[in-house]
Amino acid sequence: MDRLEALTKDLREFVAEREWSQFHDPKNLAMAVASEAGELLSEYRWVANTEADLLTKDLDRRAEISAEAADIGIALLLFCDRIGVDLLDAIRTKMKTNSKNYPADKSKGKAERPK
Repeated sequence: MDRLEALTKDLREFVAEREWSQFHDPKNLAMAVASEAGELLSEYRWVANTEADLLTKDLDRRAEISAEAADIGIALLLFCDRIGVDLLDAIRTKMKTNSKNYPADKSKGKAERPK
């Protein structure tokens, strides 16, 4: 069993022990992903772009940021598990699409989508 499968199994057990699956419908899990992402965003609120990397290196702030990233990951894994999406396959498929939409020769150093 690979690490992602083992983690998903552990999450299922954690949820089952608490009888939380009744609350974990796709809508609520999607909302959990979004709300946890908002909490991650709040860690960087009012931080200048030039200071964001430095902030992340602060050990106390890094622990908070790491915890928020973990909450997003947990919610996303539970969401994917609930709806039957293999997250790694979905990411690989999306990366192929992104490679077509953002060819390196037209996208290098640019934030916007090439025309």
